[in-house]
Amino acid sequence: MNRKFTLLFVNLLFCCSVAFAQEAQKSDLQKKAESINVQENIALARSTYIHAFNDYANKGQVLQGVQCAAKAAALYYKENFYQEAFDLLRRADQVVGASSLTSPQQSACHYLTTKERLQMYIKMRRVESAKEQLRILESHAAIASDDDTSNDLLYTKAVYYYTFGMNAQGNAVFKEMADKLTASKEYDKVDEVYQTLIANARKSGSAGMVAQSYSNYMAWKDSTNALKHADEIKALKQQIADNEASIADKDSSLTTRWIFIVGLLILAGALAAVLVVGAVILMRYILLTRRQKKNIQLANESNALKAKFISNISAQLEPTIRKLDSRQPEVQALLDFSEHIQTLSELENATEPVEFEDVQVQQFCEGLMDQIRDTVKSDVTLTVNAPKMSVPMNREYVSHILSHLLANAAEYTPAEGKITLEYKKRGQHSHQFLVSDTGVGIPEEQRDDLFKPFLKIRDLTTGDGLGLPICKQMALRMNGDLDIDPAFTKGTRFVLELHA
Repeated sequence: MNRKFTLLFVNLLFCCSVAFAQEAQKSDLQKKAESINVQENIALARSTYIHAFNDYANKGQVLQGVQCAAKAAALYYKENFYQEAFDLLRRADQVVGASSLTSPQQSACHYLTTKERLQMYIKMRRVESAKEQLRILESHAAIASDDDTSNDLLYTKAVYYYTFGMNAQGNAVFKEMADKLTASKEYDKVDEVYQTLIANARKSGSAGMVAQSYSNYMAWKDSTNALKHADEIKALKQQIADNEASIADKDSSLTTRWIFIVGLLILAGALAAVLVVGAVILMRYILLTRRQKKNIQLANESNALKAKFISNISAQLEPTIRKLDSRQPEVQALLDFSEHIQTLSELENATEPVEFEDVQVQQFCEGLMDQIRDTVKSDVTLTVNAPKMSVPMNREYVSHILSHLLANAAEYTPAEGKITLEYKKRGQHSHQFLVSDTGVGIPEEQRDDLFKPFLKIRDLTTGDGLGLPICKQMALRMNGDLDIDPAFTKGTRFVLELHA
């Protein structure tokens, strides 16, 4: 039981795996996704999980695929890409519905996707939508009829109640779990459960949940101490009674009774010493918790100010810069930098869905390639490999990304080189644009930083380094990704992957 509850709280978002998938082997794609540091490259981790989901779905390993889709969705809404997260979860539900799994197995899979939707509505503070998802979650848990799923449902309901200020209901649900262990007098296990809940509450950034969890913990601690003391006193009384009976049978002398009393006094002194040490440890824990809470608050305030400053910096500087002579290269570079910052900020903070339209691929690609014909070096071959077909896409974003990649290729491809723009359909809803050149290539140690803005101090007259980060954000907004093909060794190849 301790193992179940520890896994339940430590794996807050992904702990409801059902029994029929526990022995399944992870694919190489899933292992790769799990090995990526989310704090350093969340987009790569998310894209790899999506690839793992598609791979599992094609192989018929539905549960493993849904688990990867749920993790990718969590990484989407971690950066406020709610529409992309909802679309991905809908695709996962479609895969489950089309599978041959039994009804309980399908409900266990739908439980994972529904839980992620509930987490998003909780984050967006949409009470009614979250309430509806909780109702659906209860229905799936009932059909799945699994102990792990049932326990996770109790915890999820507690989070829902605490988040929206329904502390009484949250207390009741969480108490139901804690009582299971307390009733069997497994006090240390219950204490571990509460400590894990408090730690997860801190990680979630919910001050209300931290306060409520800690308040419940202290209340339980007080009641448990009383129960433990009552048990200890009862045990001592029983020990006294047994010893007295034994002494009465063997020797009723006063000396023997005094020896017994001295022993009890020593035991009582040892117990008192233990209680004093426990009180000191508890006070230190309380002081540490308060200090950590203050540090978390200061860190959150600092991050909020930083985000606000970055989003507004270009707007603050632009009026002043425009008073300068824009014919000067330095002034024009500052204006371009200001515009790029605004674009990047708008892309990162946007939440509305991206609109798609049907575009003739061959004509579209040839038009983009024509834009760089006058900029390439002598005898550079320009090739377009695209079929005559219509493809749904966001023309503005795709055009911006491919134009930027082709312009870079034109700049770095030497004379007599080759630049290629290709289109490939990878599946019913997946397709790719590939831009290749035969230039000197990009060193492997620099590739991970290509899409990260503001890593270097640059001379803005030679470029601000925001072009590829902006293209990356546009790709993500279209539920796709932009990356370098590591297998291409004759120059550089960028792959724009889209999901329609």
